[in-house]
Amino acid sequence: MNSPLLSLSDASLALEGNAGLVRILHGITLDVHRGESVGLVGPSGSGKSSLLMLMGGLERATGGTVRALDHDLGAQTEDQLARLRRDNFGVVFQSFHLIPTMTALENVATPLELAGAPDADARALEELTGVGLADRAGHYPSQLSGGEQQRVALARAAAPRPAIILADEPTGNLDSSTGETIIELLFGLRDRHGATLVLVTHDSDLATRCDRVISLRDGRIEAAA
Repeated sequence: MNSPLLSLSDASLALEGNAGLVRILHGITLDVHRGESVGLVGPSGSGKSSLLMLMGGLERATGGTVRALDHDLGAQTEDQLARLRRDNFGVVFQSFHLIPTMTALENVATPLELAGAPDADARALEELTGVGLADRAGHYPSQLSGGEQQRVALARAAAPRPAIILADEPTGNLDSSTGETIIELLFGLRDRHGATLVLVTHDSDLATRCDRVISLRDGRIEAAA
């Protein structure tokens, strides 16, 4: 098998809190290969989102190593990490994180413009069309429903054609029907762009749609299937 796209070796994470050092992840060893979909499950506080942040270089491991696309994330400067994420990662959060003063089209086009894409607006419109929002391209987030905002977030994540999509509870703020639509779109984007998908979810049925399921408890991998 080809070398893994994401590789964690004995990775740990500890952050300073009000009561002192809080140990969040312990000795995580995990490989994710190109084109895979991996579901991360476990109870609240088990470390799922923190593990996703390590994979994307949004948090730095305090022990062990984390590699993405043959880069040691611990050895990268903040600017290098930002470029690596910009060029290779699409991230979808539970809370959308759209820029309220920008239209849907502008929200999707902005990361493309930052990457120097000459056709940013055209590609942004193509992605909005792919999630069924071409007719809402000129609307601001406050004019969109929660489901529509998450569709914009999906389009923004997919627009740079990322090698890796990281999704943190992307349906957590949505009703079940809207959430199902978002999941269908998310897997559709993954299939269309051939991206690797790592998905944090509380929904065991949703997790089983992934190629593999990793269960976490108390900051450790409890089971992998």
